Amino acid sequence: MAALWLAGSAKNDNTGILATVALVYLSFSIVNADSKAVTTTLSTKWPSTPLLLEASEFLAEESKAKFWDFVDATQEIHLEDHEETNISYYHYILQKAGEFLTPVQANLLKFALSLRAYSATVQTFQQVAAEDPPPEDCSAFINVHGEKSCVPDRLEVLLQGALERPKPYLFKGDHIEASLRTELPVVILYGEIGTKEFSRFHKLLRSKSDAGRINYVLRHYVANPSEEKVLLSGYGVELAIKSTEYKAKDDTQVTGSELNATVINENDPVDEVQGFLFGKLKQLYPEIKEQLKELRKHLVESTNEMAPLKVWQLQDLSFQTAARILAAPTVDALMVMRDLSQNFPTKARSITRTVVNSDMRKEVEEHQQYFKETFGLHPGDSALFINGLSIDLDVQDIFSVLDLLRNEARLMEGLHDLGIQGDELHDLLKLNVQPADSDYGVDIRNPAIYWINNLEMDSKYNTWPSNVQELLRPTFLGVIRQIRKNFHNFVLFVDPTDESTHELLKTAEMFYTNDIPLRIGLVFVVDDSDGADGLKDPGVALFRAFNFVADELDNMNAFQTIISMYSKVKEGEKLAIEHIIGTLEKDFSNVEVTSILGADSAYDRNRKECTDYYKQSGLGSLPIALYNGMPYQREQLDPDELETVTMHKILDNTAYFQKVVYLGELNNDQDVVDFIMNQPTIVPRINSRILSSEREYLDLSADANDGVDDYSHFAFLKSEEKSAAVANSISYLSKRDDKYIRPLTFWIVGDFDDSSGRQLLYESLKHLKSSNNLRIGLINNPSSEPTKENTVIARAVWAALNTQSINNAKNFITKLAKEETAKALAEGADIMEFAVGGMDNDGFKNMFETLNLDFILSHSSFCKDVVKLKGGQRAVISNGRIVGPLEENEVFNQNDFHLLESIAIEAAEKIKIKIQMLAVEEDLASDLVMKVDSLLSSKSKGEARIDLQFFEGQSSAIKLRPKEEQVYFEVMAITDPVTRDAQRLSSFLLVLNQLVNVNLRVFMNCQPKLSEMPLKSIYRYVLEPEITFTASGSFASGPVAKFLDMPQSPLFTLIINTPESWMVESVHTSYDLDNIYLKEIDGGVAAEYELEYLLLEGHCYDVSTGQPPRGLQFTLGTGANHEIVDTIVMANLGYFQLKANPGAWVLRLRKGRSEDIYKIYSHDGTDSPAGTDEVTVVLNSFKSKIIKVKVQKKPDKMNEELLSDGNAENEGFWESIKRGFTGGPKPEELKLDKEDVINIFSVASGHLYERFLRIMMLSVLKHTETPVKFWFLKNYLSPTFKEFIPHMAKKYGFQYELVQYKWPRWLHQQTEKQRIIWGYKILFLDVLFPLAVDKILFVDADQIVRADLKELRDLDLEGAPYGYTPFCESRKEMDGYRFWRSGYWANHLQGRKYHISALYVVDLKKFRKIAAGDRLRGQYQGLSQDPNSLSNLDQDLPNNMIHQVPIKSLPQYWLWCETWCDEASKKRAKTIDLCNNPMTKEPKLEAAVRIVPEWQDYDQELKQLQKLFQEGKLNGLTRSRTDDVTSTEDHVPHVEL
Repeated sequence: MAALWLAGSAKNDNTGILATVALVYLSFSIVNADSKAVTTTLSTKWPSTPLLLEASEFLAEESKAKFWDFVDATQEIHLEDHEETNISYYHYILQKAGEFLTPVQANLLKFALSLRAYSATVQTFQQVAAEDPPPEDCSAFINVHGEKSCVPDRLEVLLQGALERPKPYLFKGDHIEASLRTELPVVILYGEIGTKEFSRFHKLLRSKSDAGRINYVLRHYVANPSEEKVLLSGYGVELAIKSTEYKAKDDTQVTGSELNATVINENDPVDEVQGFLFGKLKQLYPEIKEQLKELRKHLVESTNEMAPLKVWQLQDLSFQTAARILAAPTVDALMVMRDLSQNFPTKARSITRTVVNSDMRKEVEEHQQYFKETFGLHPGDSALFINGLSIDLDVQDIFSVLDLLRNEARLMEGLHDLGIQGDELHDLLKLNVQPADSDYGVDIRNPAIYWINNLEMDSKYNTWPSNVQELLRPTFLGVIRQIRKNFHNFVLFVDPTDESTHELLKTAEMFYTNDIPLRIGLVFVVDDSDGADGLKDPGVALFRAFNFVADELDNMNAFQTIISMYSKVKEGEKLAIEHIIGTLEKDFSNVEVTSILGADSAYDRNRKECTDYYKQSGLGSLPIALYNGMPYQREQLDPDELETVTMHKILDNTAYFQKVVYLGELNNDQDVVDFIMNQPTIVPRINSRILSSEREYLDLSADANDGVDDYSHFAFLKSEEKSAAVANSISYLSKRDDKYIRPLTFWIVGDFDDSSGRQLLYESLKHLKSSNNLRIGLINNPSSEPTKENTVIARAVWAALNTQSINNAKNFITKLAKEETAKALAEGADIMEFAVGGMDNDGFKNMFETLNLDFILSHSSFCKDVVKLKGGQRAVISNGRIVGPLEENEVFNQNDFHLLESIAIEAAEKIKIKIQMLAVEEDLASDLVMKVDSLLSSKSKGEARIDLQFFEGQSSAIKLRPKEEQVYFEVMAITDPVTRDAQRLSSFLLVLNQLVNVNLRVFMNCQPKLSEMPLKSIYRYVLEPEITFTASGSFASGPVAKFLDMPQSPLFTLIINTPESWMVESVHTSYDLDNIYLKEIDGGVAAEYELEYLLLEGHCYDVSTGQPPRGLQFTLGTGANHEIVDTIVMANLGYFQLKANPGAWVLRLRKGRSEDIYKIYSHDGTDSPAGTDEVTVVLNSFKSKIIKVKVQKKPDKMNEELLSDGNAENEGFWESIKRGFTGGPKPEELKLDKEDVINIFSVASGHLYERFLRIMMLSVLKHTETPVKFWFLKNYLSPTFKEFIPHMAKKYGFQYELVQYKWPRWLHQQTEKQRIIWGYKILFLDVLFPLAVDKILFVDADQIVRADLKELRDLDLEGAPYGYTPFCESRKEMDGYRFWRSGYWANHLQGRKYHISALYVVDLKKFRKIAAGDRLRGQYQGLSQDPNSLSNLDQDLPNNMIHQVPIKSLPQYWLWCETWCDEASKKRAKTIDLCNNPMTKEPKLEAAVRIVPEWQDYDQELKQLQKLFQEGKLNGLTRSRTDDVTSTEDHVPHVEL
């Protein structure tokens, strides 16, 4: 409150403020420390991409038309002539883009440019261009089927013979100017929009494309990339306060960074320090700015020293922080929340003095009850909802949130344009209009089906109970109940001559013989022509043979007979006439076979009916299987799969039948099959076009006063305006002529002067008779240029609709739709001959005779330009959803209209209820339902929206009201201000509030009775609503995390929290970011990170087993270089990950066993068409990319396993091991067996542990003759280490490799850096290393080796996957610290040893074979949810799993550690570990010098090498990666992606 008093009262008393400043200044004048700061930036590897290109990609996501309009608009000014300032360039982009965007979308464009969200998209095109590659000295060029040129005039030459050359590969993200026409050549232009060279090409190609001569494709290409990198945002940075219980800081002196002065001197926007609001004070009193600055500095220094709080002071911190936030003025509350939560450790002491209002506490507790019941939230939990959609900032990165905001804006602005506002708008938004995922089936009560058995009638089932109540009798799980009712009906549609038919029939026979309670039916689809001859056509022959045996005996015997016919067919052959004749002659020797099979057969009944039933059902290609009328998916018809799937269907549906019997909906007197077939999901006909999940909608939200009567005006309207004009001018037909809101509108599109169009019209009118929910509008799409002569029916229909009552018009149009009417009119009959009773003949005749063709021309233009139909093509548009174009002979009948209505009616009815409340006139209301349905269905993703019951929250919520008369986002956040979530959420909400109009509520969800400090880190979330500029109009330095006025006494570790799919690395900093101690640094620390890779993640399954193929390897590369990175599939979820950067990549199975045994079966989420072996994956976004790949074993490799005991695995990889050799002989001279290399894995973070790591490596090398290869986890290594290691490798002649693995998103995340590193030691051993590495030794960084590790590598592990050394028991004074001797561990180990994780050896072959990695991850997932378990993660986990994954105990001498082992055993020690000592807490460096005599010699030797390296660097003699020093990152030849 002091802040408000000081800023308010002092305003009238300048002397008062000066006196206060002077007084406080004097009281603090003794303090004279410099302000310390830490800054963090994150940039891309690729050059900064032009903002104009990024803006074009933003528009491309709005629509194709807007992208091309924007490209055209930016041709007027060539940027190279107008580059006065960055700010004028930026405003030029916003102005041009603003012509095509609404105000909300324009704001979101500013945010997208600030995020640089589309930089990755532009860079993808750049990488594709580099693959092409560009001609020399070319700033724009074209590629015509592989031939390139920089000169527009050469286009004609390149087009000659273009179609004879291979077609280029087009990506889903390619910009294609018109619809792709396969008969035309493809011209790809690579260029930079807005440059003169681009403009010359663009105008030429645009004109050629408009003339229908070429397909014009545009790809971005920047000939002269920027020197700058892209500075990213959308990530968090924390400075976590480290425990200094064990001193782990290196004593090597490093100077601080020279920080950019502008960074330090910029004012923190929330300038509240100890109750003083300095931001306001500086505005009010600019003349004392310097004194205020000094006062602020001293206040900061006095508050920032963080003495620990007593337990009683901690208890109420959550409520006290909330009280401080809520006491601030509403406009400042979010800023205060951000300041307090992000700087909590420095603010906590002052917060403890805050008094909590009892009303607020009571209200928070009341709300918490509601949060728990509604959202499952506990005190301290957070949640965020935007328009009712749940946003989890832990899972959804800011780029996904931007997409969501854009989509919501489109929805809300569309509804707003339709005149719907405020609460009504948000009520409509909450409707889920996406059709339910119900499957549809066809009616199986058809005489065309031959039922082989009948559970209710056949004597075979006489002993089974027949009461439906039997379903409710308890039974064992998974048991199929045998009840004498036809609950389960299985129908096969087969072509007898198809090769798959035999296997399907065998499966059906297996169901029958094993007494599965399944009624089996067959439909034979054979030639249905009149003259079909069974002596020539095996299909017809088998059909007649079946009928014959069925008549003689029964259907079951007929079924057995045809099974025996198929048994005569040898593998690779097809069913032939002789197979059928042979069986009949054998079984029915006294019958004349030719009379049964021949053309005049008496056994031909049902042949046509079978084919008619198949065609009418609309089920698609044969074979088809139905379960209770529901079709199986194509891949489920594999015989093995069919059996399993059918059993599952029986079990799953049993639960449904139990429910309906229990509820009394089905009883014993009802026919079960009738009951099933009367369900709403059973339809007369399945139409895959209607049921397809890929749906296209018209934009009907445009405001339009236009009609279709003036074609010269209509032709120049935009697409959405044409749709609105057509909607405005349609007169509708309905079942009855009454005032009623009809929720469904069908537009019938076709040429009504052509029989196909009339047929569609006639079928729709037949359906209309049975539906009062529907109204029908007609749109004419003429096949040829309209004239008075060829548009008689179209004009008559239009005239009738506009002059007659609905009933008369309907009757008249029904007459016109009949073929005999069209025939009579063609022969010269007068239209008035077909008038119906009650018609206004004069009105009709007058309009018909005076009607011009403008409405037909307008309809034709609408069909061509908007619906994308060719002349005469038919379509049905259902509430804006385009069903079509229908193929020339495609059947679309009354049953299809019935299906279309049944899937659309539910959503339309929901909308109708809301629209009725608006009290709009009926016709307008029906229009509004159609338009709202189209909008919501096209833009809404169908996620559940939570209806946020807003309670007022008088004293426990921040409330910001939206601006009136504008669309607003409904935003609700629930948070505890002293949690990690609040640190990020506060920044996000501040930016959101600047971006868009919000109705915001932030409810406090405080935790009572805290017992420890809730936040132990200072946090920044890097996010800006718009690009910022300097006073001179240049771009400001870009997004940066700034920690200003930092306390100097704590030891901090810097952690960067990025989106899941980003892999970042620290670059260009000499300071130890693991141990930041500001007291010892001048100036501050500038941390720079680089986005090293974007992650491609995936899940892989073997289609035959449904299981992940453990050990399968994928590679990711380009067309030219197949293997750039590779990965191994793990058994947990079949997960794999690959590192890449923006571009188009090819995913393949790795050469070797993976490619030999498996082939890619299918893929999802990729850019390749289905069924291709090479899978193209385009990474063109900062968002996560997750693909699904199914693989299948090759037929001749069915019995082979990837993880076999053979030694021929992955020979190709061994080449890369040899390539990694640094120093010594050249790689090609190296002749090593696999066993000749000792592979050693280690992890380190922070300069001290990297120093220990180098010493450990040196100690290893001094004690072995065998070549050594070190494997380091790259994720946490400092730039200094990565720069020095190649030189150390060269000096000492070892190989090394940096391995990386991103912690998978589905595996429980650790937040502390130390625990994350522990996790990497144990959780990913099966996927970190290539399959060729048989054994790996882990050696802790702080170990010194005194023996040859070859001995440990060769040790027999006696079948165990790994060997660890047990903890020493010989130092008796430490007994009190041996936790494993009592409690949980003593009970769990049952006499076994507890092992230490500082040194272990892993037999990777065995480890993978027994799926040890998958087991360890599974156990970790279960245990890690409890924060109190796995306190020493890397050690507790293998010891906890000792019964499932056995440990071989290594001899004690392999690891000696002073803390646990006595002095007598030291002389036998082969390695010495510098364990922490919980009794003395001696710092590591002191312990190393004291315990290990040789440690200092090693240290000095390495310091000398580092000194030489640094001197060489300063003199320019050393490069960070010399040409002859090779790092073999990722164990394959590397090209940076």
